[in-house]
Amino acid sequence: MDLRQLECFIYVAELGSFTQAATVLGVGQPALSRQVRRLEVELRQTLFYRNGRGVSLTESGKRLLAHGRTIQMQFEHARQDVEDSRGSPLGRVTIGFPYAVGRALCAPFVKAFRLRYPKANLCITEGLTIHLYEWLLSGRIDIALLHDPVPSASLDIKPLREDELLLLGRREPWQAAIANPIPMRNIAELPLIMPSRPHSLRMMVETRLANMGLKPNIALEVDSVASIVKLVSEGEGYAIATRHAVAVSDARDHLQSSRIIAPHMNSVLALATSAERPLTTLVIRTSELFQEVLPDFAQRDA
Repeated sequence: MDLRQLECFIYVAELGSFTQAATVLGVGQPALSRQVRRLEVELRQTLFYRNGRGVSLTESGKRLLAHGRTIQMQFEHARQDVEDSRGSPLGRVTIGFPYAVGRALCAPFVKAFRLRYPKANLCITEGLTIHLYEWLLSGRIDIALLHDPVPSASLDIKPLREDELLLLGRREPWQAAIANPIPMRNIAELPLIMPSRPHSLRMMVETRLANMGLKPNIALEVDSVASIVKLVSEGEGYAIATRHAVAVSDARDHLQSSRIIAPHMNSVLALATSAERPLTTLVIRTSELFQEVLPDFAQRDA
C-alpha cells in the first residue's frame, strides 16, 4: 500500500464515484481504477460495491477509510513539522466548533488566525460535541471545542470558560413569564426539546433530576442547537441552553430566558487535542490563540 493508492481510494469513497474522483484528482479514470484495484488485490478485500449509479463502501472499505484519513493526516503533520523548523508555522489545521459557539466565535477567530499565521491554512467544521469528540479521536480534526467533555486518556482537555445554562421559552405577551429564577425540579414539569442521548447536556439534565427522584418530560429530540432554539421560539416546548445559543439565534426576539437554581447549572467549554498523536507547531500555536481570543469573545457575549 502506498500513499497514492490511499489517496485515490479516499477520493472515490468520499465522492461515491470513480468519474468524479478522477476529475478532482486530474487523472484518467482507467488509471484511477487501476490504483484502487491494486489496493484491493494487495489487501485481498473488495473495498467497493460497484453499480450503475456509482460506488458504495463495503464493510472492509469503511474500516480502511477510517484508517486512511488518519494516515493522511499523520503524514501531513510529519511534513508540516519538518517545514515548521524553518520559521513561521505552515500547513493546515482543522478545528471543530459546537454549532452555537461556531456561529459566535468563528469570524473573530478566523481574523486573528489569518493575521497571526498568514501562510497557514485553516479548515473549520461544526457539529455536536459527541461528533466532534469522535472526529478528534479518529484524526479527522486537530482541535475541538467541546461542551462538558468526558475525561479520556486519549485526549488532552483544557477548560476555557464556564457558561451558565438557562431555561428558554417562547415570549408571549399575553401569558405569564417563566419564573425567574426557576428551581430545577420545576423543569421536570415542562415539555423539553433536547438532543438525544448521549449528548452531554441531556445526560446532565437527566442526572440532576434523577438525584431528585424526577425525570425530564422530553417532548422532542432534536440534535441541532439552532433548530431547538427555533422550535422554542415557535412555542413547541422549552429548552436548556447557554446565553450565546440565544445571542446568535435569528429568533432571539421571541425568546425569554430564566436562570436555573437549586442547583445552578453550568456548562464548561473546553479545548481538546489528541494525546495519542504528536501535535504540529501550528496545532500548538492555534490552541494558544484560542486562549487569547476567547476572553474577548466572552466579554462581547456577556
